[in-house]
Amino acid sequence: MELLDLIDPIRFRTFMLVLARVSVFLFLFPIFTSSAIPTRVKAALSLVLTLVFYTVVPVDPARFPRDIPTFGLMLGAELLVGFTLGLCLRIFFAGVQMAGQLIGFEIGFAMINVMDPQSGENVSIMDQIGYWVCLVIFLVLNGHHVIIMSMIDSFELVPVGGFVMHPAIAPRVMDVAAGLFVNAVKISAPVIATLTFVNAGFGLIAKFSPQTNVMIVAFPVKIAVGLIFFSMTLPIIVIVTRDYIEPCRKLFLALLFYMGGG
Repeated sequence: MELLDLIDPIRFRTFMLVLARVSVFLFLFPIFTSSAIPTRVKAALSLVLTLVFYTVVPVDPARFPRDIPTFGLMLGAELLVGFTLGLCLRIFFAGVQMAGQLIGFEIGFAMINVMDPQSGENVSIMDQIGYWVCLVIFLVLNGHHVIIMSMIDSFELVPVGGFVMHPAIAPRVMDVAAGLFVNAVKISAPVIATLTFVNAGFGLIAKFSPQTNVMIVAFPVKIAVGLIFFSMTLPIIVIVTRDYIEPCRKLFLALLFYMGGG
């Protein structure tokens, strides 16, 4: 009993709520979703960040309910705060992966997949190349600093237990989801347009020279042209990532402002 008396119920509840928000946001960050990182390391990092944050988090004891069901709802609200921010981040990387899948399909790599160590599923080769290039650029441009600062801002704008389901949250998230297709088209458009002209050229060859085996000749040519132009589109990934990081903090601040009551 003496040991249990040392644990302040308010501090323990605060720690659990902060841990819920931090762990969800952290686990949705692309690097930490990889199964290559042990679960114990992820949990340890979440605990360390929680210990850092919860000591300075302002707490209103009046917000904490005494019954378990109401506290469970509050815990779910904290999970929703971290999930909303993490989802906006995942959507951006999903757009880059979608661009890689479109390029791989046009080149003819739709039947060639590799094992993704993060999800354990078979994914496109071009998908993984674009994803890891985007992730490296994101870290080089200090995108992870934006993530940490957003977690700090979340406790200032959305107090623990003060989550509000504002009607403006869903439209902002939908706008981010719409940008998934825009980014995919921006990255994949040059390769797709080039391969369209290549296909048109081989179509003309097949029309005027029927004896030519177009299928055998076209396949390696499409691969070579596709890979060359894909390498030339890598700077586009740099531009798209940079253009995402700059307004990313403003997006997170806007969402946190709405979640805090607007």
